[in-house]
Amino acid sequence: MTSYVRAADAPVRHWVLSPALCRPGVIVPALLLALILLIAIVPAPFAGLFGHGDPRFCDLTRSGASPTSGHPFGFDVQGCDVYAQVIYGTRTSIGVAALTTALAGIVAIVVGTVAGMSGGWVDSLLSRLTDVFLGFPFLLGAVVVLNTVGTRSVLTVSLVLALFGWPTMARLVRGSVRAVARSEFVSAGRTMGLSPWWIATRYVLPSSLSPLLVLATITVGSVIVAESSLTYLGIGLQAPAISWGLQLSAATGQFLSAPHMLVFPSLFLVITVLTVTTLGETLRTLLEPAHG
Repeated sequence: MTSYVRAADAPVRHWVLSPALCRPGVIVPALLLALILLIAIVPAPFAGLFGHGDPRFCDLTRSGASPTSGHPFGFDVQGCDVYAQVIYGTRTSIGVAALTTALAGIVAIVVGTVAGMSGGWVDSLLSRLTDVFLGFPFLLGAVVVLNTVGTRSVLTVSLVLALFGWPTMARLVRGSVRAVARSEFVSAGRTMGLSPWWIATRYVLPSSLSPLLVLATITVGSVIVAESSLTYLGIGLQAPAISWGLQLSAATGQFLSAPHMLVFPSLFLVITVLTVTTLGETLRTLLEPAHG
């Protein structure tokens, strides 16, 4: 569905939610993602569903114990409730993914819009800068930088991942902005003497951001995997933080004797990544005809 609004006598196209987005392929992952976000925002009620719900309350006499009443996921090597830690780990993992994607998206919008609207040497300079960052492998670049950082908190890890995550988004924004900038209503706005800032923010960006929103949704899943991988390798988040990556790292040597320590955090990780990725891919498929 396409709607048009008229400002300064120039039609501006905005994408809006169409009936196609009411398909089960969108609704089911969207509802599941909403539940995951709710757990991340208010983990305490969910963590306390079966027991005390305190992820930092540990009993060494139950080290590695199997699931039991009140503790459906069992205990880790320190005797902490695995279920409570998985629930609270949702906040950390989702927090890193959301913050990283937001930071990368802001940089991408600024760089991509300036490059796409300016053209000429500005476009060439920003494009070469983007290529330089694209030349660094995402995880390898994060490993190098994080190894030089003292304290690796949610903010630190998010900043580092965003540092290597914005170029792909920026390239997408640049291409979309350049396509919209060639439209007749943009040319009409320039002829009328409207400022480049007004044209970019009022006309170009609203018509250019839908592909970025789809990519951002997929990026959230990639960042969750990246953070967990880095933490598993001992390069990401550090205790006393609680995250799925830290749980997987602690469970590595205990898989044969206490497989539940590895299985349940992995299950939450896989479900979350599949949910976000499925939603992003479905949205991309539905929106492609409008931009293809």
